[in-house]
Amino acid sequence: MNTLAFSQIEAEAVETFTLDNGMKFLVVEDFSIPNANMYLFYRVGSRNEHQGITGLSHFFEHMMFNGSKKYGPKLFDQTMEYNGGSNNAYTTKDVTVYSDWFPASATEVIFDLESDRIADLSIDPKMVESERGVVLSERRTGLENSPWRSLGQAVQATAFQEHPYHWPVIGYEDDMKHWTQQNLEQYFETYYAPNNCVVVISGAVEADEIKRLAKQYMEPIPAQPDPPEIFLTEPPQNGERRITVQKDVASPYMMIAYRTPETKDEDYYALDILSSLLTNGKSSRLYKSLVDNQLAAGVFVNFGFSFDPSLFSIYVVTNADVTTETVEEKIYAEIDKIKVSGITDQELQKVKNQKLMEFYKQVETIDGKSNNIGAYELYFGDYKKMFDAPAHFNKVTIEDIQRVAKTYFTKSNRTVGVLKTDVEE
Repeated sequence: MNTLAFSQIEAEAVETFTLDNGMKFLVVEDFSIPNANMYLFYRVGSRNEHQGITGLSHFFEHMMFNGSKKYGPKLFDQTMEYNGGSNNAYTTKDVTVYSDWFPASATEVIFDLESDRIADLSIDPKMVESERGVVLSERRTGLENSPWRSLGQAVQATAFQEHPYHWPVIGYEDDMKHWTQQNLEQYFETYYAPNNCVVVISGAVEADEIKRLAKQYMEPIPAQPDPPEIFLTEPPQNGERRITVQKDVASPYMMIAYRTPETKDEDYYALDILSSLLTNGKSSRLYKSLVDNQLAAGVFVNFGFSFDPSLFSIYVVTNADVTTETVEEKIYAEIDKIKVSGITDQELQKVKNQKLMEFYKQVETIDGKSNNIGAYELYFGDYKKMFDAPAHFNKVTIEDIQRVAKTYFTKSNRTVGVLKTDVEE
């Protein structure tokens, strides 16, 4: 494996410092292009909500662009664009992330923009009502237009009975309609505190200058008490769960979700490789079994990062003339083959090569560096563990793949969802 791309950055190249208010910075100097980025990782997602205020994390992703003390409505984007920059944001069940890309010469402007909305975000009631309408429309449209979203939310709510992963990131409609001004102000103060944020900056910047700007713009923002800990854990699942969703679709959709550990768990890398063995590419086990045999139009796995135990989900769109029972049996048969007979050395090495190349390709760019460094800092507990990832992928054995398949891919540990037009027997 050629590790030249990865060798362009080493753990020692990441400069770190923490401000007096608890905001942590990770900085990578990379002068390959005259640009830079700033990724702000807030430890807040739907996991931090409770019934009554679901959807607030995603809502604030919208509100953060709607004006603050110095830069009023629309001015964040306008100022960013005027200075040659662009931005994006996303919310998950665990985190909310804001990303800015800009010419390095505009770095101080970006600090000014970000510090303004962290310190003095406007939660104007008129703007709240306007944006409330936007997210309510987004929720309705998403459920109407996406069979996967409809099925995914149903399976998620069935797989998790007590843990806050039970509700969707976008929230429940009734909650969204009834957030109060007090809910909003308290949530922002709690979770958009500097001590709840990790900032990663990569590009044509000097770490000493970033520290100076951070002290000037960010350090005056006062820290807040640490957010409340999430103590709820999902009880053991003692039997298969099934749910059917009725929706007008051309052919049935199926989702089989197995409960798996949080990202920090030692089984993460074996499960990640197993996800690729099952559905990554035309030579993968489930693609050959289902798509090549014209039983399904498509199949893929979703297995992402999570703070708490989450799901390893297999998604299938069946062909119109094929029953979901037939497809389901085929999936279990392929999983059982892995449990009993394992996989070949060639299969394992091919997926390892894919994983390593994907990883190296990601950290070639300044965006990939920031996104990965931030993700490892939050989900694995230390950005330095990113540099151990290639070794962890390489260490996975055929026996590890069999073990995790036997441990987690059991009938009593799965939730099965089917979405189809007619649910009548």
